[in-house]
Amino acid sequence: MGTLYLVRHGQASFGADDYDQLSPRGMEQAVRLGEYWQGRGLRFDAVITGTLRRQVQTLAGIGTGMPGLPPALEFPGLNEYDSAALISAIHPHPLPRADTPELYKQHFRLLCDALAQWMGGTISPAGMPSWRDFSAGVHAVLDHVRRHYSGQNVLLVSSGGPISTAVGQVLSTPPEVTIALNMRIRNSAVTEFSINPKRLMMQTFNTLPHLESAEHLGWVTHA
Repeated sequence: MGTLYLVRHGQASFGADDYDQLSPRGMEQAVRLGEYWQGRGLRFDAVITGTLRRQVQTLAGIGTGMPGLPPALEFPGLNEYDSAALISAIHPHPLPRADTPELYKQHFRLLCDALAQWMGGTISPAGMPSWRDFSAGVHAVLDHVRRHYSGQNVLLVSSGGPISTAVGQVLSTPPEVTIALNMRIRNSAVTEFSINPKRLMMQTFNTLPHLESAEHLGWVTHA
């Protein structure tokens, strides 16, 4: 039985004008994950990623830590939803920069509310697919893995939204649980599914084995 390793991108640039790039810490997280797997002799038969910059940069960092990864297949269905468009759909006035704990919490309260409304079909954020189409894009990638890579090890680099959606599909979770899972996935965290031709089954969720040492505990981030 093979294993699908779903990795959330490293720390991006939350609060900056351009969120879609790794921070220096985010790149360190990605390289460290590759080094951890390299030290344990793990090898991947296939690599899959979305097309967002922070996802591609995370994959590059992992590759720095474990050279020789197979060429990556890119699936836009693994790209993250647009959190700004979601929040604007329910709160049209610009929010202040989330540079305090309370403003940070406000941002994510609004995001959770907007996600619930998007998933329920009550809002259609500008420039975004419907929830049905977003979920179908994730499902298509999982179906590709199941059909083509049974018995193999596959690395998938994406974001919290697609990964929590994948977990929700495998476990048949209700929308509120999928949203809660989304909010808990840490940067560079690993979720594992076993692969067989009939289905995927979850083995682990949101783990950081590469950051468990005292040296790296301060590297744990969430956004």
